[in-house]
Amino acid sequence: MPRPPATITEARALIAACPPDELPRLLRRLAKDPRDGVVLLAKAAAGRLERTRVEEERLTSLMARQLMLHGLGIEVVAGIDEVGCGALAGPVTACAVVLDVSCRIEGLNDSKKLSPDARVRVADLVRTRSVACAVAHVGPDEIDRLGIRRATRLAWEQALEGLGIAVGHVLVDGNDPGALRIPTTSIVKGDSSEASIAAASVVAKVARDALMAASAARYPGYAFDLNSGYGTPEHLAAIAALGPSEFHRRSFAPCSSQEPLF
Repeated sequence: MPRPPATITEARALIAACPPDELPRLLRRLAKDPRDGVVLLAKAAAGRLERTRVEEERLTSLMARQLMLHGLGIEVVAGIDEVGCGALAGPVTACAVVLDVSCRIEGLNDSKKLSPDARVRVADLVRTRSVACAVAHVGPDEIDRLGIRRATRLAWEQALEGLGIAVGHVLVDGNDPGALRIPTTSIVKGDSSEASIAAASVVAKVARDALMAASAARYPGYAFDLNSGYGTPEHLAAIAALGPSEFHRRSFAPCSSQEPLF
């Protein structure tokens, strides 16, 4: 049996250098050390190891449906999600993502469950590690002309086209599969249960937030960098005071009852 570590520093170095498959055994041995400092170190490392195991299981479970579809002979599965449907200004933004079933993206989850910084980090990982990823924006004019449902489906279609590869099946969040030309499965809370949909939700959110922030200087007074075009009390007050801009959706109340500023 290897000798006990001479110091806590040596114990920490042993843990850091230990191969993953041997780490549980090492931690069990250190947990029996007579020194409280070594025991606490082992317990902390065991906690991290358990959290890593749970996260790996969660990420693996997000691939279960896609793996099943591959088993049916479908080679390419894409996930789609959109953001901005309920906003008063700006586009509805959709993202389509294709992930390899072996892909594991640390922290991947529904975009609403992530902090802004975490969303940016995860979005960068999705873009780097995905087989394909594409974003599409459908602007206020088209939303007013088509209605939000058809405009959202148009964003879906444009995002799929932007992938540049033939998709055999699409997974979408919600309970409405829409009318895509590709076989589609809609999944309630799919942005929490399907890896490709979660990835799409994060990238779409980050892309749209960046677009809205960049539009704030062009349309001063509405604070698009803070509200992303949604109907916050401050945004509603700005519409009442200034009227809607050309970046607002005139078919959405209260913009439809206000005189335009631009």
